[in-house]
Amino acid sequence: MIAEAGRDLSVVGATVLDADGLVALPGLVDLHTHLREPGREDAETVASGTRAAALGGFTTVFAMANTEPVADTAGVVEQVWRLGRDAGYCDVRPVGAVTEGLRGVRLAELGAMASSAAAVRVFSDDGNCVSDAVLMRRALEYVKAFDGVIAQHAQEPRLTEDAQMNEGVVSARLGLPGWPAAAEEAIIARDVLLAGHVGSRLHVCHVSTAGSVELLRWAKSKGWRVTAEVTPHHLLLTDDLATSFDPVYKVNPPLRTAADVEALRAGLADGTIDCVATDHAPHAPQDKETEWMAARPGMVGLETALSIAIMTMLETGLLDWAGLADRMAIAPGRIGGLPGGSGAPAGGRPSRAPAHDVHPAGAGALSLSAGAVANLILVDPVARWTVDAGALASRSRNTPYAGRKLPGRVQATFLRGRPTVLDGKIA
Repeated sequence: MIAEAGRDLSVVGATVLDADGLVALPGLVDLHTHLREPGREDAETVASGTRAAALGGFTTVFAMANTEPVADTAGVVEQVWRLGRDAGYCDVRPVGAVTEGLRGVRLAELGAMASSAAAVRVFSDDGNCVSDAVLMRRALEYVKAFDGVIAQHAQEPRLTEDAQMNEGVVSARLGLPGWPAAAEEAIIARDVLLAGHVGSRLHVCHVSTAGSVELLRWAKSKGWRVTAEVTPHHLLLTDDLATSFDPVYKVNPPLRTAADVEALRAGLADGTIDCVATDHAPHAPQDKETEWMAARPGMVGLETALSIAIMTMLETGLLDWAGLADRMAIAPGRIGGLPGGSGAPAGGRPSRAPAHDVHPAGAGALSLSAGAVANLILVDPVARWTVDAGALASRSRNTPYAGRKLPGRVQATFLRGRPTVLDGKIA
């Protein structure tokens, strides 16, 4: 626990860490991580994925349900939770499947997963959309009993059959089947109406279009319990990169246009989009290093997420450090039901001028104040580092940033006061 916070502190026998010039933030929280275990340990394991998370400054990750077997029972979510506890690099909170086997036919054991040792509160068929409106309504109604949240992968399946990239000028020029923005927006429009009707919590995964931002802004103006996330890659990369036919840029939902990127940044800055989530999606070489049409969609992102957020939101003046802490720690913790997640955001509407300072924020596990759980990170705000895919802690190498120089570097990560990262390396 944090015993005391302030200036000129002194404790006999304490280990002193020189953090001069560094920024202290609450430990980051990722609502959207694919750890692949059980079933695809060739791509990632809970141990390797949480090492990557710690290096990226995360102290909690929410592990998605599309494992093999699917995390749709109490037994599987408890297995994932225990693997995370045993690895010890960060806390792992399993996400339960909404439907059995992610097939979209019958609801999974939502209540059993909620009452299990894993205490699941977030449910998602991510990778698949819960496209049946009646089933989606039932899921939203069911989770109200324990204040759970349904995290929707917004993709209308009929509009995206065989889709390979964003539908637009680039897809037409390349001759690749396109994924229209309307396929995402149609599901969001339906689901915010359902959430408003039943008074339940809806979270929209990996928002990628300007139209989606407008729909979310409208839903929030109604007072409905709707939240949303955006990935770092959707804050930076555009569909022009598909012209290389390098499958590292193939992702679900696809990279969109520069206009969409601008709208997503603005939505994150004004709070329409609540948080940043990595959608860390590791793939084994045989699944990714192939021709575009056959390649699996997804990118790894745990070790680069904070740097991309600094580049796109802080260095542009759209957020300050308090705002960044809110979008990457406090808000996702609140959505995921972490202790202290009901604390007030650090900065309200963020100021436009970045300030390299220590920002206490929130309460409980998401705070830097006395009495809080000591989940915190130290960031070097002026460091620049070059991404080396071969040096990543993840078992997979499908990063779109290989060779790119990025700003900001995590120097230390503390999980309940125990260092998991020191001097930028696993402790």
